[in-house]
Amino acid sequence: MRKSVLIISSSLLVLAACSKKVVQPATIFAAANPLERKVDSVLKLMTLEEKVGQLNQYNGFWEITGPTPKEGQAAKKYADLKKGLVGSMLNVKGVKDVRALQKIAVEEARLGIPLVFGFDVIHGYKTISPIPLAESASWDMEAIKKSAAIAAEEAAAVGLNWTFAPMVDVARDARWGRVMEGAGEDPFLGSKIAVARVQGFQGTNLAATNTILACAKHFAGYAFAEAGRDYSTVDVSETVLQNTIFPPFKAAVDAGVRTFMNSFNELNGIPATGSKYLQREILKGDWKFDGFVVSDWGSINEMMNHGYAKDSKQAAEIAINAGSDMDMESSAYVDHLVALVNEGKVKETVVDDAVKRILKVKFELGLFDDPYRYCDENREAATVGKPAFQEGVLDMAKKSIVLLKNDKEVLPLKKSGQKIVVIGALANDKTSPLGSWRIAADDNTAISFLEGMQNYKGNQLTYKKGADVAVGRTQFVWETKINTTDKSEFAEAIAAAKTADVVVMVLGEHGLQSGEGRSRADIGLPGVQQELLEEVYKVNPNIVLVLNNGRPLAIPWAADHIPAIVEAWQLGTQSGNAIAQVLYGDYNPSGKLPMTFPRNVGQLPLYYNHKNTGRPVMTEEDSVFWSHYIDEKTTPLYPFGFGLSYAKFEYADLQISAPSFAQAGSITATVKVTNTAKVAGKEVVQLYIRDLIGSVTRPVRELKGFEMIELKPNETKTVSFVIDSKTIQYFTANSKWEAEAGDFKLFVGGSSAATLEADFEYKNN
Repeated sequence: MRKSVLIISSSLLVLAACSKKVVQPATIFAAANPLERKVDSVLKLMTLEEKVGQLNQYNGFWEITGPTPKEGQAAKKYADLKKGLVGSMLNVKGVKDVRALQKIAVEEARLGIPLVFGFDVIHGYKTISPIPLAESASWDMEAIKKSAAIAAEEAAAVGLNWTFAPMVDVARDARWGRVMEGAGEDPFLGSKIAVARVQGFQGTNLAATNTILACAKHFAGYAFAEAGRDYSTVDVSETVLQNTIFPPFKAAVDAGVRTFMNSFNELNGIPATGSKYLQREILKGDWKFDGFVVSDWGSINEMMNHGYAKDSKQAAEIAINAGSDMDMESSAYVDHLVALVNEGKVKETVVDDAVKRILKVKFELGLFDDPYRYCDENREAATVGKPAFQEGVLDMAKKSIVLLKNDKEVLPLKKSGQKIVVIGALANDKTSPLGSWRIAADDNTAISFLEGMQNYKGNQLTYKKGADVAVGRTQFVWETKINTTDKSEFAEAIAAAKTADVVVMVLGEHGLQSGEGRSRADIGLPGVQQELLEEVYKVNPNIVLVLNNGRPLAIPWAADHIPAIVEAWQLGTQSGNAIAQVLYGDYNPSGKLPMTFPRNVGQLPLYYNHKNTGRPVMTEEDSVFWSHYIDEKTTPLYPFGFGLSYAKFEYADLQISAPSFAQAGSITATVKVTNTAKVAGKEVVQLYIRDLIGSVTRPVRELKGFEMIELKPNETKTVSFVIDSKTIQYFTANSKWEAEAGDFKLFVGGSSAATLEADFEYKNN
């Protein structure tokens, strides 16, 4: 029996066969040849079955250190692995297990092509940063990039080389559980964050052992699910698709992202996994993306549920022809593609294109040089959880906190002489702060809020739970049960609150009440927490409300009654330390909201860059026939871009350098910002523009620039924004990106509700 193996050494591939003929390296390619030549040389050695194998991704299917599977699906997958019919594995972690699987692929399969190992490293591996939505509230691209780099280094150390992040879906509906995983509602901010996270994960050298592949997901429209219900139908216009949904994906391509993931939803009646328009025309055509596309989990076979494919075989045919390169856990490709090629329903050149994309990325990772380059147990031991990572995620956590309200300067807290009562189950929870999508992290490893507060010794600190938020929760239970009945510990918390100088209530969602599959129809405080808040307020209104949540919440009562409100999200491993340092004033909060907070769930979807309509929002309460609700205000509770500081910032003297500019020119807008407080602080100065008349109707305003500045007490700085034709371009009625001549307004301030404005004209000649 002849046995062949692909020998891998210094990027030279040799087909060595147990026969008289041996193919020498020089006959395949020279070392100095470009990457495409190397990829082609491997492709020529592959059978059709082996090509299809590179397109197949399996979930970890058995205990690698245990007995070899002998029957069932696990046995089939094991056999496929040995035959070279697996190109990637996911959810396998740790150097020992990764090495064991790589050894089978490299040393037992005929060609020995290495596997790429993927994992959901969404906001950290073991060391957990804030959830991505919280990080986005920092508006700090360098901090976000560093956070992703920390996650990459730790993940790479355990043998991984691919993360299914960043999620760059623009999301406008807080009911959708996966808002926690993205950058919020704005395409401009989302594009900047997409670039930062791609650069953080991938670094400048994919072959470095402290970087991993990034994956832009979900392409496209996933966050626009009807009713905010995960996996629901999506129906959006081409204008929304081009101007709102696509920009962060395009930014990721321009930043060099090497993989894309398609989405569960349909678009224009076609599941995204089977969309030639998305994958072939836009991504690989117009945008010239040369990495590869992976399906979302099982989404190829889910086209049967959509009513778009009659069986798995037809689903495989549709998906590969549409441009979906790798099949995550459907087994549709490995089961059917060979037959589809032989039947003429799929051209082998289509398969070849997908294989070449995957091989190219494996070369870029350095896996053909050394398939075990990510499998160093000493590096693993020295890297996971190292102190520098803790410092990094603490810095990110502090920058993610948003101060929503601070009447009568309740905050910062005095450091001595006060009796502080802390109430809320989340205050003493060491798991919830890790948030959703942290599947490698260990429970009970976060610094709780209570632990963070206990680091400050000057005050008398008392803790009372008050009430559980949820019961029966574990990381792998997809539905947590909300406590809607148990108030047995109310009385003890209320009694303690009566004696306090300040009550700090930590309320919100458990970390597993947002995320994939965790949409909510009611986005108020879950369970009995609202009642607990109101009962405590009756005996002591001097309350600091600390919110832990993975989405915007509707908290109108709290906004009206509670003097101080801090949006603290789910901040990861260093959560408690970060919040305590903000509450005590050792860190001045500078975060700004990346999503609008509604007054009522009935306002959703709610976003600042909405259209004006023919009967726009009015202030005259005696008029009926305009766009409004008869039982609620149309305005948000807290607008996009909003966030306070212990400093006070005043904006003045908005100037533009000229009243108009032409196609090749530009104008500059300047504004003076002054800190009128006694403490230094940071402010995110934001520029918004409104295109008054367009060939397609335009939003009431759009974020077009921002800059973070730091001001000492009584210091004034002038902030400048350059506006050119690129700043004002959009996807017009001409079906292309361009700037249209006309009149514009610009607004500058500390949120999307900025009131300083100026006018300018753009002349397209």
